[in-house]
Amino acid sequence: MKNNVKNYKIITADDHSVVTKSLGFILKDMYSNAEVYELDNLSEVMKKIESTSIDLLILDVSFPDGNSLNLIPTLRKLQPHLKILIFSGHDEDIYAVRYVQAGASGYLNKLSNEAEIQNAIHTVMNSGKYFSKYIQEKITDSYLFRKPINPMDQLSNRELEIARLMVEGYGNLEICAALDLQKSTVSTYKTRIFEKLDVENLSDLIQLFSLYKEV
Repeated sequence: MKNNVKNYKIITADDHSVVTKSLGFILKDMYSNAEVYELDNLSEVMKKIESTSIDLLILDVSFPDGNSLNLIPTLRKLQPHLKILIFSGHDEDIYAVRYVQAGASGYLNKLSNEAEIQNAIHTVMNSGKYFSKYIQEKITDSYLFRKPINPMDQLSNRELEIARLMVEGYGNLEICAALDLQKSTVSTYKTRIFEKLDVENLSDLIQLFSLYKEV
């Protein structure tokens, strides 16, 4: 898969230097003439995109100075042909489709082995897109069944109200008191919320709220 001809310019952006350096080694092995910029915050990513034509941006989800989701449309306007591969430890089920809809070229989990990483990079560079089979199915389902882009739109007003309280740290008894509901009623709402949002626990629900809070 090594290519000694292309003089690609590539950004690896992650707030952990071990990640950017590891990706740098993989990229130099694949494209020996590539110029790789290792960046650790979104501000530096913006500066580099504004000043330099970049072929590929390998980007994490979360940074100390913000979430990369809202940055993608801006990056696309600055460089329409930029390929953006999201490389993150966050749950693919929660984040991948949203990033794809925002304009990312693909999504890859940090638990992927080196061969998978190389394949994703190679695929994005050559065809412009990389999606796991699972994400392809999610995108197809979203199109076929017209599921809303923002999953919160699936919740009723009462369900959304209870979900917000859960995210804010309210327990079942506190929700009962706050909304004057029976414990069994709150439990039923909680089950519906988890089923509609396709999450299994409170941690997943909190992640989902964090991702869609700007929507």
